[in-house]
Amino acid sequence: MIKKINLFILLLSIFSFALKAQEKLTLQDAITIAMQNNYDIKISQNEVKIAKNNANIGNAGMLPNLTATYSNGGSVQNTRQTPATGPDRVITGAKSTNNDLGADLNWTVFDGFSMFANYDRLKELQKQGELNARLAILTTIADVISAYYDVVRQQKLVVAADSAIDISVFREKIAKTKLQLGRGSKLDVLTAQVDYNTDTSSYLQQKNNLQVAKVRLNQLLVRNVNLTFSVDNDINIDQALVYSQLAELAEKQNPNVQNAFINQRVASLNLKSIKGARYPAVSLNSGYSRTNSTSPTGFNQKFAANGFTYGLTASLNIFNGFLQRQQERNAKIDIENSSLNLEKTKLDVSSQLLTAFQNYSTFLDLVKLEQRNVDIAKENLDITLAKYRLGSIAPIELREAQRNSINAQNRFIEMQFQAKLAEITLKEISGNINLSN
Repeated sequence: MIKKINLFILLLSIFSFALKAQEKLTLQDAITIAMQNNYDIKISQNEVKIAKNNANIGNAGMLPNLTATYSNGGSVQNTRQTPATGPDRVITGAKSTNNDLGADLNWTVFDGFSMFANYDRLKELQKQGELNARLAILTTIADVISAYYDVVRQQKLVVAADSAIDISVFREKIAKTKLQLGRGSKLDVLTAQVDYNTDTSSYLQQKNNLQVAKVRLNQLLVRNVNLTFSVDNDINIDQALVYSQLAELAEKQNPNVQNAFINQRVASLNLKSIKGARYPAVSLNSGYSRTNSTSPTGFNQKFAANGFTYGLTASLNIFNGFLQRQQERNAKIDIENSSLNLEKTKLDVSSQLLTAFQNYSTFLDLVKLEQRNVDIAKENLDITLAKYRLGSIAPIELREAQRNSINAQNRFIEMQFQAKLAEITLKEISGNINLSN
């Protein structure tokens, strides 16, 4: 058994050395890497570029259309012409040619202000694209911070599990010493060995949880999932968050609220664009054409022409089967729905914020409580260990004190992590996540 203990201590030493040799990844480094590599952020940035490209006066219909055309063709025919007097005129292989070149300009100079509404709508869609990109960044940063502190949590739990093994090794050593001195029993030694194996199993499982958490963080950072690293040892919680301030920020900065507001604006512009069909549409048009043709069978064997055309076109929709009225009614319903969705989104965000703040406040209280429990459990364990050395208590009492100490540490670590998650959620809802988190 001594050999097993020495081997385990050697493995722990190797693991500790490996941790020291690993890359130290800070939270700021993790966020920076994610900002550079994360796929969701890159996709959202590309979508912003598309929306920016679309937001131009040409796409809104304010610029003229200029089209150039060119055609060149001909035919080969065998013809027979029978005049009223005289013999038939027979032509074999009569070759005709036709060559057309031209350019047409059409410019809608007025369409009932629809083009202006369309341009404003395109600019709103650009803002929405930028907002969605910001939302992707906020979500990614929140995910990275959560994943990072999950690694910190699992790392602290590994240390806690390791401390349990140390106590089990000490307990087994004392049990064997007592047995050798004739003051103990084989049952105590066997029980200590079982508890040692149980604690070792918990340690190995916890170590696996740590590796899984690291893989998840590497995935979010879009880098080699096998890359090893170490993280900070502390879970720092911002305990100065104020609900009223967060609520004010959420109303101004929450991406979902801002998105709903833009949708309301887009719906209003859509109605304005549809109403433009009630006004006359005025277009200017002009063109240039050049034509050359030959026809040996025609009255004119050669023909050539070139010149400009110009004009003004005005049209007015007088009746289209009540479709105009139907489209306007539907657009007004869309405006009403967008307003309802805005109010619903505000209510949802307020509910999420209040729930998260209640969780945040509760977990902060639990962190303080579990911190006291850790201190009490540690003091109890120290006293129990001292009594166990003197042989004044049974092994089962030491095991119970050991379990209480480990459970208190684990609960404390878990409450710290949950409080951190609640803090992250609050800052994400209020749109206030930054590198200092």
